[in-house]
Amino acid sequence: MRTPVFTGSCCALATPFDQNGNINYDAFGRLIDAQIAAGVDAVCVCGTTGESATMSIREHIAAVEFCVKRVDHRVKVIAGAGSNDTSAAVYLSQHAEDSGADALLHVTPYYNKASQTGLIKHYEYIADRTSLPIILYNVPSRTGVSFTADTYRVLSENPKINGVKEASGNFSLLAHTRFVCPDDFYIWSGNDDQVVPMMSLGAKGVISVVSNIAPDVMVKMSHLCLDGNFEEASKIQIQYMDLIDALFCEVNPIPVKAAMNLMGMEAGPLRLPLCDISEKNLAVLRASLERMDLLK
Repeated sequence: MRTPVFTGSCCALATPFDQNGNINYDAFGRLIDAQIAAGVDAVCVCGTTGESATMSIREHIAAVEFCVKRVDHRVKVIAGAGSNDTSAAVYLSQHAEDSGADALLHVTPYYNKASQTGLIKHYEYIADRTSLPIILYNVPSRTGVSFTADTYRVLSENPKINGVKEASGNFSLLAHTRFVCPDDFYIWSGNDDQVVPMMSLGAKGVISVVSNIAPDVMVKMSHLCLDGNFEEASKIQIQYMDLIDALFCEVNPIPVKAAMNLMGMEAGPLRLPLCDISEKNLAVLRASLERMDLLK
């Protein structure tokens, strides 16, 4: 029987850049250490929030290596390795394994818009070429394709596929997946605004954007759910809805990096085609951070 890669809260790490556009490893290391100090159960490097789509292969590899070494076995490290090129996904997966990562996160191949059969072949091909557990990542708003519950059922038969980060917002898909898949095919929320309802349906935690600036909140909320205390967890979910909305007022990770910079965390600039948050939304974000007492 498979065990979940992690339970509780995992930070989808932003990647700090310096003013020349290079990875700011000093700020990156401080971010990783702060997450661990706050009690996160895992970190995810080079995911969507980490702007992996604009990283070169060399940068991606270096960021994963740095994260693994900095974490030094204190929590689990999940390495983003997804691509719309299956061979590239295999290369990134094998490198992450060689670097010492604990698991892989594989987004559905974007732009290609693979069929369900294509998705199955893609993930089975990758799984055959790595020994690390794989977390699927379903975010159709960004990739243009979604898993079906039946595709999850087929993929759940592969022992290396540990489960899925579900960010479709489709609770019917979640419920049907839980119905047709075995109990050891695990689900994690990919949406910070849906952690409690998803965990009430059996999700094991969250891979969180909000954790970059409020890791303690996401840890507490997810662990209350794991303890079956959904009433108290719901209060936290509701309390932080305004901040969550503000952090997604523009495409991720534009707002969260703006928030990190406002908080003195040196997240630095974004890489084109992402650009700075609008002045209007920056004011909304700043006001929300102030209400939650996150600006000192």
